[in-house]
Amino acid sequence: MEPKRLFDFLPYQLEHHPQEKAVGYRKGGKWIHYSAAELADMVNRMSLGLLRLGVRPGDKIALVTYQNRPEWTVVDLGMQQIGAINVPVYPTISSREYAYIFKEAEVKYCFCGKGDLADKVRAAQKNVPSLQGIYAFDENSPAPLWTEVWAEGDLSEVRRIMDGIQPDDLATIIYTSGTTGDPKGVMLTHNNIVSNILAVSKIIPLDAGLRALSFLPLCHIFERAVMYSYLYMGVNIHFTGTDNLGGEEGDLRAVRPHFFTTVPRLLEKVYEKIYNKGLELTGLKKKLFFWALSLTDRYEFDRQPKGWEALQWKLADRLIFSKWRQALGGCVKGIITGAAPCPEKMIRVFSAAGIPIREGYGLTETSPALAVSCFEPGGALIGAVGPPVDGVDLRIDDSDGLYGPGEGEILAHGPNVMVGYYKKPDATAAVMREIDGRRYFCTGDVGRWVTNAQGRKFLKITDRKKELLKTSGGKYVAPAPIENRLKEDFLIEQAMVVGEKQKFVSALIVPASEALRDWCLQNDIPWTNRAEAIRHPRVVARYQQIIEEVNPEFGHIEQIKKFRLLDADWEPFKTDGSEAELTPTMKLKRRVIREKFCQEIEAIYKED
Repeated sequence: MEPKRLFDFLPYQLEHHPQEKAVGYRKGGKWIHYSAAELADMVNRMSLGLLRLGVRPGDKIALVTYQNRPEWTVVDLGMQQIGAINVPVYPTISSREYAYIFKEAEVKYCFCGKGDLADKVRAAQKNVPSLQGIYAFDENSPAPLWTEVWAEGDLSEVRRIMDGIQPDDLATIIYTSGTTGDPKGVMLTHNNIVSNILAVSKIIPLDAGLRALSFLPLCHIFERAVMYSYLYMGVNIHFTGTDNLGGEEGDLRAVRPHFFTTVPRLLEKVYEKIYNKGLELTGLKKKLFFWALSLTDRYEFDRQPKGWEALQWKLADRLIFSKWRQALGGCVKGIITGAAPCPEKMIRVFSAAGIPIREGYGLTETSPALAVSCFEPGGALIGAVGPPVDGVDLRIDDSDGLYGPGEGEILAHGPNVMVGYYKKPDATAAVMREIDGRRYFCTGDVGRWVTNAQGRKFLKITDRKKELLKTSGGKYVAPAPIENRLKEDFLIEQAMVVGEKQKFVSALIVPASEALRDWCLQNDIPWTNRAEAIRHPRVVARYQQIIEEVNPEFGHIEQIKKFRLLDADWEPFKTDGSEAELTPTMKLKRRVIREKFCQEIEAIYKED
């Protein structure tokens, strides 16, 4: 029988394809694995222990870790089996934000990973009357060890509660990172997430017994849904972090994964390392490297080169691309990227090298997937995020008349659409619309339909509705496509287009420090630090060249007339207590950036 609730995925694996290495993680340099049976035993002990603590159906329990680990899954499934609600939170937010979330959600217990997390939660606890206890996954923590909660005994009460949990019961409240204001708690049922997993699992090119790496945060619905998919399909999950992926001793080479999910920025960093290694080569090897790299500019999905061109690709693969695949473990069947737009160059480079990249699109409110590019022939189109997933109805609402032909806000209907925002009926009503008797979620994203050579329809995202800026001439400009194109250059870490109520658009640019240093050294420009480098005339000229290369790809009103280079990293968390420039999912907090760099923006337009 197909799973109907999230905790059904583990018993499904036990019945159909039980794994000896169902989940694993690296501890002290050694990989430790748990079988599906061992994982189920730990989950049951957790359920019994939580009941002994007095946890009842509907109670809220928070989870926060810096790195994915089996303990997260054990507590998650353990609380679900007794009807408790998982409230996962980002580790990088402040104690004030913890207090806000825990108080609103009336969190009863919190389980923490290593580092400063227990201390941050304890600081928040003073303002959260409902928070009765904090438990740690690691020893030498100010909080009791999580295994102290475990209990053994008769599972009849656990099974009685499990039998009573319905697919439409609330499973989790996920607080969105939000680009403005306090976060909102997205209420998702078991069916919201399960329906999405069953639909998307058909797309993932995996079979039982294959290996996956999991390093994107499980507190985000993207990786969490993927983790459940792995359990469902019997894929061996290897939990890790982003700090030990590459290199000879890294987890990519150690695990040799067949699949993983990622965000575009990580792909960009891998590409930067590949490119810089190419620059270090000399003579014929260097020429061959950049010749092979130039081939990737012509790559398209499903295109089969013939004759001399096919021979070129075969030679490039043998000499260059095979080494790239080896750096990622040599077994990758596919990678899905999400959370932010993926530059077309990254999709072409990796896919051309035999590392298939597919893009997906969704939101926390949609559990998450709305459209995902597929791996079979005709299932993907570069520049589009994919066809709608099974069971999801997408509409383009162009009633505002603000966008280009065929463009409008993306509206979504399906079993994966959230119940609403926790304790915020007005906010829920603001994003829901009734159309032909159906309830549609207004995504706030702008898109249009495009077709591939076979006539299949794909969704293309063009911007965020709230991020459109209006020039003094009354013209609307979508900043995201311009910013994403700028960030394809490895000298640019971040970029934000500005120009609201101004005569033209400009850009704030954060140079990528490591890439800029390498470029300076290669071009005989003295390097002390980024602050000095961005004032050097040749450095400014290099970024002007990038702007001039990008501008012709956009309409006249969208072209960047001026820019400012900034010596300030934009981060998702600030240790000094100031407001971060990025959300935990690396989206720009435009209001924060405009306020922090208001003088630089004013200077741009005063000079005109």
